[in-house]
Amino acid sequence: MNLSWLDDFLALADSGNFSRAAEQRHMTQPAFSRRIRALEEWLGVALFDRGSHPVTLTETGQWFGSVARDLLSRVARVPDEARAVADASSATLRLAATHALSLTFLPGWLRRLEAQTPMGAIQLMSDVAANCEALMLQGRVQFMLCHVHDQVTSRLDALTFQSVCVGNDELLPVCAPQRGKPRFALDGNKVPHVPLLAYSAESGLGRVVRAVRGEALEKMKAETVFTAHLATLLKSMALDGRGVAWLPRTLISDELADQRLVSAGGAAWAVPVEIRLYRRSARELPVAEDFWNAVRAGI
Repeated sequence: MNLSWLDDFLALADSGNFSRAAEQRHMTQPAFSRRIRALEEWLGVALFDRGSHPVTLTETGQWFGSVARDLLSRVARVPDEARAVADASSATLRLAATHALSLTFLPGWLRRLEAQTPMGAIQLMSDVAANCEALMLQGRVQFMLCHVHDQVTSRLDALTFQSVCVGNDELLPVCAPQRGKPRFALDGNKVPHVPLLAYSAESGLGRVVRAVRGEALEKMKAETVFTAHLATLLKSMALDGRGVAWLPRTLISDELADQRLVSAGGAAWAVPVEIRLYRRSARELPVAEDFWNAVRAGI
């Protein structure tokens, strides 16, 4: 049996539609159908009632749903457990952080922690929020640092992971100035179509902007003219006068101070966010527990 068949099964069980499930699994419907049929042939039973609309699980399929989730959960834990054995004597702290925080908040924050508690080697993995979350879920890092807003649900559930707020930030809609004023304005009147410099789907900051300001931007007919997952790249495009970008204040403090970037909207458009550190709830290696205790003591 191919383990990916389990993900195919769950996708179809959740959607009840072959086309949607195939799209979710990034394959054609005929190829997806063949994989579902291969799973049923391997088990020797029918898992789906294809005569119903939407497609429903047979009684055996309902039983197999819990089995499939349990198998995938066990497989997902294998790398974590293997690394736990390999790292039993390791003194290296493994930390994932989003690109924006790696460049701005992280260096000073670590320096303040080191002034209170001696620290050993740190391995930093800097990536977009979605990949940082994946690193945590796979057990490849012990901690994750990211921006958080209460309107955006994290993939790191509260039962398996815990977190603490270690700082605050603010996402500001900014653009380059023109004759001392914002080149673009978020009022929907002076500029009917505001050019928007947007984050890609993998970006945690993009999730926040879409959740908190997405509806307002749709109403004012903001037009996305450029998309990227790096806040630093969007900052460069904003400085070049290409449009409006929601950028962390920690990333653009110098540009705001010398007015190379200015606010494109009033205070109502700003989005306050927390900077949070995540860890697994299960006990970690001593080096990670010492780091966590130092973080909590410094809050």
